[in-house]
Amino acid sequence: MNQLTPSLIGMIIIGYFGILFLISRFTGKKTDNATFFLAGRKTHWIWIAIGMIGASLSGVTFISIPGVVGTDGMNSNFSYFQVVLGYLLGYSVIALVLLPLYYRMNLTTIYGYLERRFGTTSYKTGAAFFLLSRIIGSSFRLFLVAMVLDQFVLGPMGIPFWVTVAISIFLIWTYTQHNGMQTIIFTDVLQTVFMLSAVGLTIYYIGRELGGGPLEALSMVKESDYSHVFSFSGGWSDPNNFFKQFFSGALITIVMTGLDQDMMQKNLACRTLGESQKNMFTFCIVLVVANLMFLSMGALLYLYVDHIQLVLPAKSDQLYPMLALQYLPTAVGVAFIIGLIAAAYSSADSALTALTTSFCVDFLGMEKSRRSESSQIQTRRWVHLAMSVVLFLVILGFSMIHNDAVITKLFEVAGYTYGPILGLFAFGILTNRQVKDKWVLPLAIVAPVMTWVLNTWSDVLLAGFKLGFLVIAVNGLLMFIGLWIISHPTDDFNQVMIKQTID
Repeated sequence: MNQLTPSLIGMIIIGYFGILFLISRFTGKKTDNATFFLAGRKTHWIWIAIGMIGASLSGVTFISIPGVVGTDGMNSNFSYFQVVLGYLLGYSVIALVLLPLYYRMNLTTIYGYLERRFGTTSYKTGAAFFLLSRIIGSSFRLFLVAMVLDQFVLGPMGIPFWVTVAISIFLIWTYTQHNGMQTIIFTDVLQTVFMLSAVGLTIYYIGRELGGGPLEALSMVKESDYSHVFSFSGGWSDPNNFFKQFFSGALITIVMTGLDQDMMQKNLACRTLGESQKNMFTFCIVLVVANLMFLSMGALLYLYVDHIQLVLPAKSDQLYPMLALQYLPTAVGVAFIIGLIAAAYSSADSALTALTTSFCVDFLGMEKSRRSESSQIQTRRWVHLAMSVVLFLVILGFSMIHNDAVITKLFEVAGYTYGPILGLFAFGILTNRQVKDKWVLPLAIVAPVMTWVLNTWSDVLLAGFKLGFLVIAVNGLLMFIGLWIISHPTDDFNQVMIKQTID
């Protein structure tokens, strides 16, 4: 049995954050807004490529993807890898279409494109939907990690849940408040290393417990039923249908990376477009390997449970924490805690920085302001603190619901809010029509509502077809159709765009 105690876990976490604070001090030589927003656009692409792995694989991925391997339904076995393959298509679109657009316009936040293309209302709508999506999504991910800390670390010491949440948010705020993206890029590198090391160590020890080494363990995975990847025979009603999973993966990548300020802010910190594209292609290859590691570890967790004749936990998300903290060697438990914290905070700290950047630039107009640099820095710090408080309050709201199904549904709402952003960018890039800007916000509200109705009643309305991950595609399509209806042709479109880009 594992000998990890709450006190030992607490010491591990303190040591981990101590390293993050050292990185913050090391990168803290300059504290202006250019450094906070985009690290001065001077970061080498290889650091960003490595760090983006940690930012992409949240605490939800760290726990849920391995756990769902042995279940029935969506993403069972290795079917999730079909989504990962779709990522490759999505990242290619980002590298070859979106990044050149962002660099050509010299953007700090990507939603500035919508202002130049359509107008102020479209610009604010895109930025507002990002803020809503990120606040809900990041709060949900931190909520899950806070529950683990509450159960295994601070709760047994008699510390209330709200204090656990407050400590988590405070730690993030502390090491990101001065340098933002300049610090995040390097802390993400460290967090990526910790996360993948935790997975590798778990694979090694389970392989040893099963009577072999890492290669023998991976061979066991390959020979097991869990390694089944492709699903073609179930038809469109099958949630693991290859075409649904593949194209959903591509769309999810385009929307939640290419149209997300959090993820694109790192890419825009590269020195040139070419380096940013190198970063994107390198990152997507490493991400595929990382997801294969997660899936392989998931299969090994179930093989290990069968080996020791252990009863599975009630929820698949509890499998990895239970084995790592109670049954596998202490080294695995330590690696799990560090990996979980790294996975959670690598996405949360960059999200907090992105939320601050978007609000300062998109809503306060900081880049266009004539106020002094010191005054703008002071405002940015207040916004950063305010965003931290918002995350804290939303997480507490999740804790008060006490209903897993409702909380999960709230997390899914964040997925619906990306649809209007997809529709806006797709319409702007693929057509030369100009919309009636004042109608964009109402349309962005109607499209997700219609998508929700369609998804809720898809069994009846679509003859058994389940949207699954295609919710974002349908949402974006409805937004695109609505934009077409409220738009008109623009003869001088190219000239207008060229002038706006130069300006």
